[in-house]
Amino acid sequence: MDASDRLLLGVRRSLVELSRPVKRRLVVCADTAVIALAVWGAFALGLGQLLPQPLIDSPFLLPLVIVSSIAVLAMVGLYRSVVRYMGLPTVLTITKGVAWATVAFVLAVLAIGIDAIPVATFALFPVLLAGGLGTSRLLARMWLATNGRGKKRTVLIYGAGTAGIQLAGMLEHGEDERAIGFVDDNPARWGTEIRGLPVYPAADIGQLVRSCKIRSVLLAMPSATRQRRREIVETLEALPVRVLTVPALADIVSGVCKVDELREVEIDDLLGREPVPPDADLLDRCIRDRCVMVTGAGGSIGGELCRQIFDRRPKRLVLFEQSEYGLYCIERELRARMTSRGIDFELVAALGSVLDGRRVETVMRSHDVETVYHAAAYKHVPLVEDNPVEGVRTNAFGTLRVAQAAQAVGVETFVLISTDKAVNPTNVMGASKRVAELIVQARAADAGSGTRMSMVRFGNVLDSSGSVVPLFREQIRSGGPVTVTDRAIIRYFMTIPEAAQLVLQAGALGGDGDVFVLDMGKPVRIYDLARRMIHLSGLTVRDEDNPDGDVEIVFTGLRPGEKLYEELLIDGNVSPAGHPMIMRAREQCLDWPVLEKRLQILEEKCLAGDHDGIRRQLSTLVDGYLGDIRSPDLEEVDAGLAPMRHH
Repeated sequence: MDASDRLLLGVRRSLVELSRPVKRRLVVCADTAVIALAVWGAFALGLGQLLPQPLIDSPFLLPLVIVSSIAVLAMVGLYRSVVRYMGLPTVLTITKGVAWATVAFVLAVLAIGIDAIPVATFALFPVLLAGGLGTSRLLARMWLATNGRGKKRTVLIYGAGTAGIQLAGMLEHGEDERAIGFVDDNPARWGTEIRGLPVYPAADIGQLVRSCKIRSVLLAMPSATRQRRREIVETLEALPVRVLTVPALADIVSGVCKVDELREVEIDDLLGREPVPPDADLLDRCIRDRCVMVTGAGGSIGGELCRQIFDRRPKRLVLFEQSEYGLYCIERELRARMTSRGIDFELVAALGSVLDGRRVETVMRSHDVETVYHAAAYKHVPLVEDNPVEGVRTNAFGTLRVAQAAQAVGVETFVLISTDKAVNPTNVMGASKRVAELIVQARAADAGSGTRMSMVRFGNVLDSSGSVVPLFREQIRSGGPVTVTDRAIIRYFMTIPEAAQLVLQAGALGGDGDVFVLDMGKPVRIYDLARRMIHLSGLTVRDEDNPDGDVEIVFTGLRPGEKLYEELLIDGNVSPAGHPMIMRAREQCLDWPVLEKRLQILEEKCLAGDHDGIRRQLSTLVDGYLGDIRSPDLEEVDAGLAPMRHH
């Protein structure tokens, strides 16, 4: 950028940053000059005189016309318009103002008593005034919007619909990026121009990127199906551009987001599938007009459960959370929603640990809780592996305390949020979650409690606190490297909202210790996910084939207890559950007397801080977990061991 460009840019920025009153004064000064020229021009052209005699003979005429015209222009609201965003409403305001200014001009001429004025003078004044006011504003708008245009980053807008047009208008006034055109799937729009920008077919994207040096492609298709968005993203992935997207249509309509709040491509656009429409009856069955409690309400899954429960209009929603900050955030968010949507029901924020059975029971009893979604858990595999005492206490015994409290109070429905890592686990986290499942299955067999108990098992959820997606984003922003444990590692993925919605529906189906498994679709190779995220950030992968690439992918090796792939079923014995995305599994479990004795030993190991003992005892409880060799502790309970039964 040379000195003149820098000077112009500085002037433009200075004007834009002026206070509104100062800008208004500048516009009034410019309009004063325009009115003066219009008066002179009307008399000069009407009389054929370069120095019109009426203006010389009546020196008060020009000031009177200027003052009265400025007054009527202010009266019609012209000075409330922002020049940079001038559009049709401003044109209409100018027309109204010119009409009133013409009346003021005629009255001023008559009041002063000027004789022999040609009719052409009265006709010319509004034409010249309208042209001057409009032209001055148009030139200012063009200069403010296009100054430094050649220095802006060029972008392409995919989608020439309403969202794309609004986005193009907003980019006109930005300083960093400029759109060079639209790409659209509709052939009827090809070859046309919208807001002065050409519309191209999708097949031309590659050529446009190369010839116009496109830096980013902005997806402005908020109403497109997930399948179509994924197809577009896959097309753009091979190009050296950054891909950003406007928010979802629902967020724009609800006012949560604006069209110009561009985001990175949602990962569910890469991995997700078209959501199955929810069954409203299932969603409402355990929630509407009921008192609902969510443990771990401040977590990623618990928080989303709260948001969706909010939408089903419970009578009371109890947020139970150990983290003060987590509880504060979710309560503040939900109360803001209540205000914005005009919804009113009782929202209770309860601090407490799921390990404190008395506290849990007190909260349930005092708020007449009817439905419990137990999402509180430690789920980060390496951290729980290094901290087995807290992992087992929270995941296993926390579940036990909540389940016992629910039965003691007479809660109608209890739903445990489980994980695919509980199946044939190789880590403490998975084993502790499987113990939690065994606890719910065993407690559900208590025929006298009256509490329907079930659990829902699913795999990774995108952007949850334990997901690789936010980690990859952070690593890419910092320039890498992106760390992947193993080239062959695969995982199931589901969006947080979809998982929460299915949990709520599965909970309404369950009872008697049912194990529900969500359809997670096809597993995804994490290495491929990392590559796609790098490409969609407009960067390239640095490897042997491309040593000059931007971001390197580094393989760190499997972490303790980590598997190359996860499973959703233990026995492979499933049956339909009344929903296309939910299956009911039949799996082995232990009777409560046997499980209780083994849990007592496990709790003693936790209290003693015996990590090896915890792992050995977990191996006696969980099929497939080989934390250590068979423990002699097993002999203490073998005498009372009943055969494993199916649930």
